Amino acid sequence: MQPNDAAEDIVIAGAGLAGLAAALGLHRKGVRSLVLESSPTLRASGFAFTTWTNAFRALDALGVGDKIRKQHLQAQALRVIASATGETVREADLTRSGKRGPNEIRCVRRDLLLQALEEELPRGTIRYSSKIVSIEEDGDIKILQLADGSVLRAKVLIGCDGINSVVAKWLGLAKPSYSGRSAARGFAHYPDGHGFEPKFLQFVGDGFRAGMLPCNQTDIYWFFTWTPSEHDKGADESAAKMKQFVLDKLRGSKVPEEALAVIAKSEMSDVLAAPLRFRPPLSLVTASISKGNVCVAGDALHPMTPDLGQGGCSALEDGVVLARCLGDALVGKDAKGGSAENKRIEAGLREYARIRRWRSVELIATAYTIGFIQESNHALVSFLRDKFLSGVLAGRLLKMADYDCGTLSN
Repeated sequence: MQPNDAAEDIVIAGAGLAGLAAALGLHRKGVRSLVLESSPTLRASGFAFTTWTNAFRALDALGVGDKIRKQHLQAQALRVIASATGETVREADLTRSGKRGPNEIRCVRRDLLLQALEEELPRGTIRYSSKIVSIEEDGDIKILQLADGSVLRAKVLIGCDGINSVVAKWLGLAKPSYSGRSAARGFAHYPDGHGFEPKFLQFVGDGFRAGMLPCNQTDIYWFFTWTPSEHDKGADESAAKMKQFVLDKLRGSKVPEEALAVIAKSEMSDVLAAPLRFRPPLSLVTASISKGNVCVAGDALHPMTPDLGQGGCSALEDGVVLARCLGDALVGKDAKGGSAENKRIEAGLREYARIRRWRSVELIATAYTIGFIQESNHALVSFLRDKFLSGVLAGRLLKMADYDCGTLSN
């Protein structure tokens, strides 16, 4: 160990949903961790995300569920509209109960959720402007070289560092693939209230997939996914061009004027666009989700297309399961340090990987499939989707959300 090297028991790379959920879960179990965040502040890219029943079960396990509920509206219904015709092809009641209890869906502002998680952590848990650039080994210790030249020695390393994860690369996970699709996301703010019902509107077919959902009485989140073509060049050069591109696409279909007005109201700073990538699901069947005292969670583990609305939700699941498995390996054990503790840590991370492997595979594969079907403008696919499959797809959304990651103690 070099004189200037700092040592930490547990280092979590990334202060996103998975990283903060894991840190808070460990804190609830009496285990300290250090979270390294590459940005100077908490990042809230994406503005908001659809938060389903499974995510609220995870948030309840972490002790912040009710706080988030008070800040966001419960969606009452999912209405799916065929973009080419303007006809409603499916309307589902989102308040009916699933196998494990009532369904719950809210559009949660990412900044408010990250803030709620951060506020529950001890001061100094998050170290900002700290990016891992390389990982080396010294026996069971991981030596982390940071971008600012400092070095950390970690007994446990958890990669929650996103789709371009340095930790996932070190573990040898398959590189995320481009889906051939892109997404634009936006946020419209109505200081005096928007007046929309708490319904999740989706527009499918005609070569794109779009939707919107109120977060609360003043904010509405919207998204638009499509398959780029040669004719779309330059659309992503600026927020203004992207906003106009989305409006032009929607105006060419049977999308109601009130939906167009939401997008038109979005400020330029509230429009983002990005290519959609996913980790090939079959690659995770045999992948090293954990190796010794290192593992990954969130987008570092299972980047997926947004068509299930489960990316952020599953990251919260990861955090709870990881905190439980790792915390149980460390709390209340007689042998501290040494080979006995290392073996318990490795066993705990293997159990986490076992629990999350097939859940990750299923989520990635299902999201990709649903996105393909919902966005397609192929005549046969559109006919089958609008006439026969809309109920099946809506049911699949609810089924994937009716999942219980458990508590921090079971």
